[in-house]
Amino acid sequence: MMRFLMPTFLIVIAITFFFLFTNPIYNDISALNSEVTSYSSALDNSKMFENERDKLTAKYNAINPDNLTKLQKLLPENVDNVRLILEIGQIALPYGMVLKDVKYNVTQADTNNATTTGPVVQGGSVATSKDYGVFDLEFSTSGTYDNFINFTKDLESNLRIVDISSIEFSSNPVSADNTSKANSSEVYKYDFKIKTYWLKN
Repeated sequence: MMRFLMPTFLIVIAITFFFLFTNPIYNDISALNSEVTSYSSALDNSKMFENERDKLTAKYNAINPDNLTKLQKLLPENVDNVRLILEIGQIALPYGMVLKDVKYNVTQADTNNATTTGPVVQGGSVATSKDYGVFDLEFSTSGTYDNFINFTKDLESNLRIVDISSIEFSSNPVSADNTSKANSSEVYKYDFKIKTYWLKN
């Protein structure tokens, strides 16, 4: 009888020892292995992102600086409204057209320059989900129809993206200083509404 009970007793002790000591240690080891696997995966992803970052940095550095300047002018990282107005004035200058009644409004959501400048113009709001902002600008100018066509072409072909929203024509009597340049019947007033864009940070 004792011989039969002894193996049974040892089996019970072994099972008890397993559940009390061995099984918790095994569970801890399994949890540690899972953490190691998770960290290894995160490390691999980190190295992958670093490699992609290095590749993109190398591509960026390989771009011609002149082309980078053009890209920054095409879609600047801020509104830079003063420079835009000056650029449009320079485009109009060869045609004897002067910008007047300049009005603008900038709505800059989630930017460092969250201010509104100038008179309010409808359509200045921008959806915050977009990666770019919209700058609305209004101005008027006067000139002959041919000069207007040439000015409009130059404005649309300017390196910075400009979309003409609307143009309104009206007669504009010529002053005495301009009578030598054009007949009064050839000169008109043009009211422009344009949009340009800037890249949010």
